[in-house]
Amino acid sequence: MRAKLVLWVLIFMTYSGISQTIEVCSTCRITSLSQGIAMANPKDTIVVKKGTYLEHNIKIDKPLVIVGNDYPVIDGQFKGEVMTIISDGVTIDGLFIINVGTSYTEDYAAIRVKKSKNFVIQNVVLEKLFFGIYLEKSSYGKVYHNKIVGDAKEEYNSGNGIQLWYSNHIEIEHNYVVHVRDGIYLEFSDDCLIKNNVSSMNLRYGLHFMFSNNDIYKNNTFENNGAGVAVMFSKKIKMLNNIFRENWGTASYGLLLKEINDAEIIGNTFEENTIGINIEGSNRIVYKHNNFIKNGWAIKVRGATYSNHFIENNFLYNSFDLAYNSKVNDNSFDMNFWSNYTGYDLNKDGIGDVPHRPIKLFSYIVNKTPETIILLRSLFIDVIDFSEKVSPVFTPDNLVDKKPIIKRIAW
Repeated sequence: MRAKLVLWVLIFMTYSGISQTIEVCSTCRITSLSQGIAMANPKDTIVVKKGTYLEHNIKIDKPLVIVGNDYPVIDGQFKGEVMTIISDGVTIDGLFIINVGTSYTEDYAAIRVKKSKNFVIQNVVLEKLFFGIYLEKSSYGKVYHNKIVGDAKEEYNSGNGIQLWYSNHIEIEHNYVVHVRDGIYLEFSDDCLIKNNVSSMNLRYGLHFMFSNNDIYKNNTFENNGAGVAVMFSKKIKMLNNIFRENWGTASYGLLLKEINDAEIIGNTFEENTIGINIEGSNRIVYKHNNFIKNGWAIKVRGATYSNHFIENNFLYNSFDLAYNSKVNDNSFDMNFWSNYTGYDLNKDGIGDVPHRPIKLFSYIVNKTPETIILLRSLFIDVIDFSEKVSPVFTPDNLVDKKPIIKRIAW
């Protein structure tokens, strides 16, 4: 009678969809993650206990929850990809994955999600990797609270920390990504949210967009990368309350905009970058409530840039606030604070009575002949800057802030 009861309970659990928990450990009946996945039913939970597991090419082909107990190590032994998700509804939580294979023909990843949706990757530590987390033609997923530490030395033989390719509606939040090629990379990936991440000390970009639209990135820190963020050939990107700091180099910047339209850049801090924002072929963008602090150039406009609006920003102690390589201007500057403004406010309304010209002639000269930067602090430069301010010849005569704010703006 008791045996029949147990049999009926097992049958009921199997056909009623009640999930089971499978344990994996060196002394358990199941000693590898691959074996646990093979034996599991859809929607089961696999608990991987503390230890080191020498496995690669792990395929997750059914909806499962895989949880690490005290960060078990999955060691790929540099043999290729470590884990590939090819099912909807998979959660990976609390694993430590190391030793991903490197290839010049295959983008091996610690975790790849392929043509799947409704997945969660969280609390994962990845080290000694090629690519970290690679999302391929996947959607409606979450990448939370992961730590990705690479050891990239050169761009050509290193991969990205978190990569999205044709992946939409992805949330990337509270990740820490260092020492890879690009910290976070999006290509043909729309409607994604990237927030509260730290991406630093990466070879190329902290964050990189290509052909991706309607994305938001906010409250992130991009520090000490080859360059902070590059947004290219995309539209309707919202860039809110991020920090771009100490992205230094001969061709470095906090933010690169190339062929970007209809975007918002609001509430960001650009501090101690070679160039705060480098703009090329980007139109109809609102720049508002940003702080530009101690950059080489706060903003460098390289051409084909129209109908942009710079409103209520702080320009503080930059070597050059603005560089412009054209005599034609279709952009507006209104009610910004400029630390090098020399006008006055007789009626005490907080707005300067004299319009401010943010472009120095010397900035124009340095654009044409970079070697002249050695003259930056000379009296001669002060004289020619003053003459250009009085009677513009080389810079657009309508590029002016007619209502400069007298005191630093606080929000």
